[in-house]
Amino acid sequence: MNALGWILFVLPLALVAYTYGLYPASLRLVARRADYSPTESRDLPYVSVVIPAYNEEAQIRGAIEALIAQDYPPNRRQILILSDASTDRTDDIVREYAGDGVELLRMPSRGGKTAAENASCRVLRGEIVINSDSSVRLHPRAMAELVAAMTDQRVGVASTRDVSVTADMHEANLAEAGYVGYEMKLRALETRAGGIIGASGSGYAIRTVLHKIPIRDDLSRDFAAALTARAHGFRAISVDSAICYVPRTTSLRAEYRRKVRTIARGIETLLSKRSLLDPTQYGSFSWKLLSHKVCRWLVPTFALPGILGLAILAPTHPWAGILLWLAALGIATSIVGAMWPADRAMPRLLRTATFAAAANLAVVHALLRVVFGHDDHLWEPTRRSPVLGQPSAS
Repeated sequence: MNALGWILFVLPLALVAYTYGLYPASLRLVARRADYSPTESRDLPYVSVVIPAYNEEAQIRGAIEALIAQDYPPNRRQILILSDASTDRTDDIVREYAGDGVELLRMPSRGGKTAAENASCRVLRGEIVINSDSSVRLHPRAMAELVAAMTDQRVGVASTRDVSVTADMHEANLAEAGYVGYEMKLRALETRAGGIIGASGSGYAIRTVLHKIPIRDDLSRDFAAALTARAHGFRAISVDSAICYVPRTTSLRAEYRRKVRTIARGIETLLSKRSLLDPTQYGSFSWKLLSHKVCRWLVPTFALPGILGLAILAPTHPWAGILLWLAALGIATSIVGAMWPADRAMPRLLRTATFAAAANLAVVHALLRVVFGHDDHLWEPTRRSPVLGQPSAS
């Protein structure tokens, strides 16, 4: 039993150490100084900017105005808003900008984000498609920076660098900001090591020829974009200078639901393109895909065996008993955070602990949904509070 306890304890510990320690360190060892080679061109490509929207009357105006303000020639861009059969004033607000060249494509019935993007392929006029979201705001130079990165003909997908912002530092989810910052640093390393394995849903550019390759309506197009690019011989990269401001969710419950949906769709997307996990065919890309996605999804599932291992070791190893009590304290703290009244400010330490627990529980929840099936495949946009004025990042 003692040997079993050690195995159950060490395996999860090794997985965590590899996923969040050894993998980033390995990327630093193989990273090159030059990640991609953009070239100057006087002939700017025609770009189609696509934003799916479902009942976004509170956000869509700001999103459109941020696109109109982009430092890119208006005669070289198409702005296309995809209304997923919205029932509020979203469509009316979009029509107000028809004079600015903003186009509305309304779906006859709700089909979800990917379904709307699939339907829009027939009206796209750009050589490059930039996909974004109603709740985020692209920096005025973001579009130009993404397009510049794609002058390197090896690049099929170029993703923004997301910056977590808020109008109220006291109410915002600072733990979410830390996670976004970590993820962006990891993508920067992956870019220098040959390419990223998933684009940001907040903003990314893709060659139209790749964008038009069919994707199942229930899958994640932003994750699939990088996978599709690699399968067709292109690279996907993260562009540090292409900044996208992403408002933090102020509700941990909303963030939990978002993570469950996103992770479940991500797992299903990877399963549909599982051939890319073959290192004999895709080399380092498969290694990064396994390390960044599969290992990260496995970490929370190993938590219960790890706790069981500590329970087995505790009678003969005092340190195991201490760790077991700390784990129990962490679980209790997370339960308190989950039950915390929504109208009361949560202490930062409690919020951080609750966010970490919710993020790991969301993975387990998503895995169960994939294994046992679920009916709610329809996309539900994340509702984020608008950031007024100049965004502040941390």
